[in-house]
Amino acid sequence: MSSSVTTYHQRVAEEKRALIVQAATELFLELGYDRTSLARIAECSGVSRATLFKQFPSKAALFDAIVTESWSTADEEEAPPAGDVVRGLGVIGRRYAALLGRAQMSDLFRIVIAELPRFPELADAQFSNGKMPYFESLRSYLLAEHDAGTVRIDDVDLAATQFLGMISNYVFWPALLVPGWEVSSERTAQVVEEAVRTFAARYATAEP
Repeated sequence: MSSSVTTYHQRVAEEKRALIVQAATELFLELGYDRTSLARIAECSGVSRATLFKQFPSKAALFDAIVTESWSTADEEEAPPAGDVVRGLGVIGRRYAALLGRAQMSDLFRIVIAELPRFPELADAQFSNGKMPYFESLRSYLLAEHDAGTVRIDDVDLAATQFLGMISNYVFWPALLVPGWEVSSERTAQVVEEAVRTFAARYATAEP
């Protein structure tokens, strides 16, 4: 099989996967996780049941895929620069704010919150497959900066939680609770900058 044919099939498979994930997210929000069947997802996404079951043998596998894709930053190549915690956290903070600003992110949290009493495993998937990998990337960065002497942190888990919380508590959580809550790009940039400065003032070993 030629590479062009292989590439074509891969592209078609990716497009179908995206349609499935989108349809599943919309149906989970509309009907709830429990009342949404894989057959209904296949119908609404316009793919055959065989195609859907080949990619996602269960609703749990499909939900895990939604979580993973919602939190993915694989297409963002900029790595936080080492040795400069202000610049490094600026990169991480802006990326986190953009991540939380994705439409599918708020949808994902609404699904988890609505279904939590009956399906606690959804929250486990959201935490283990989504939040924790991102948290661990920040934790690794802070540990490297601590070892390099640019910051002095006794409790890295607490410090990482503080930094992400300063951003999410303004740009994300109110949007789930307050009708019409919107944060402009300018305000988001200010929130990130202030979070970085606050963090650096507390933990940096040199004047930011």
